[in-house]
Amino acid sequence: MKERYFLYDDTENTKTRFVSFVGDNQRFDLAIVQTDRHFGKHLVLDMQGSRFAIIGEDDLREEGYLEYAFQLNEEDAEELRSYLTELL
Repeated sequence: MKERYFLYDDTENTKTRFVSFVGDNQRFDLAIVQTDRHFGKHLVLDMQGSRFAIIGEDDLREEGYLEYAFQLNEEDAEELRSYLTELL
């Protein structure tokens, strides 16, 4: 058997917030994970769309980031951006 080469293998306590809300066009089911990793950014998992992104305040200001990360149209991305801006 070939030896497995780990880049890292850490266990960490995290804080996870599960939230679901309905926008004008779609439902958002999110898991938002806070860890000591990712330089203070949050791991945001879209459980409906099976996508995730590491998001901080700077990412929310970046044009097109949420649209790309979660494959959303501009209107749906703005609803998600509005929620995440309040949270982060």
